Amino acid sequence: MYREMFDLSGRVAVVTGGSRGIGEAIAMALSEFGAKIVLSSRKIEGLEQVKARIEGAGGEAICIPAHVGKMETLQAVVDGAVEKFGTVDILVNNAATNPIFGPVEQSDESAWDKILDVNLKGIFFLSKAAGQVMMAKGKGTIINISTEAALRPAPGLGVYSISKAGVDSATRVLALEWGGRGVRVNGIAPGLVQTKFSQALWGNEDIKNAAESKIPLGHMAQPEDMACLAVFLASDASSFLTGQTILADGGAMLR
Repeated sequence: MYREMFDLSGRVAVVTGGSRGIGEAIAMALSEFGAKIVLSSRKIEGLEQVKARIEGAGGEAICIPAHVGKMETLQAVVDGAVEKFGTVDILVNNAATNPIFGPVEQSDESAWDKILDVNLKGIFFLSKAAGQVMMAKGKGTIINISTEAALRPAPGLGVYSISKAGVDSATRVLALEWGGRGVRVNGIAPGLVQTKFSQALWGNEDIKNAAESKIPLGHMAQPEDMACLAVFLASDASSFLTGQTILADGGAMLR
């Protein structure tokens, strides 16, 4: 009984930012538990590599390139998923950007717009598009990838922290409004994860050691750690959970 609650066989999952890092790991994990995967990112090359990995492991996947910061491309992702697989059951809003690192007084309007368009506006309108499909059949789940910086702002990541705090709020708003129509919305807030996106932090040995010294578990996370949480949130095992953002930071917030 309990094993079956994690089974995703026959379900269709859209994963944005699916070409590497946390997105790639989540796509692989959802596929391993039976989901059909719709991979989306800006560049087709990286997506094709992940698609090949999924198919090599016996799964099924398609690639739909899209820029989450460009609203006109978002509906095409959902339409492509429905055209190929008939529906959308799971949406993982993982794509994000942070082109600046430094104090907020050095942040210009163009950087603000780019970060908010991708990290917040994009996930809202993609969720809206996928949510229409889910609500029409009375079931679906959305997973928003946030960050610990949404709860404890990180120096040098001011605008990014603001955008992700907005993501956490969107998670609660959509969960409240759509829960009665069968759609659950939850989030994952990773701490330091060893990905290319965070290489500026862990790639510097001094910064890495300082960061890990503040984590009670004593080490940074791997993308697979977040992928396991995504499987839980996507599955019926979390059927009574909505509007929550799970902080997966190795205990760093306890310091």
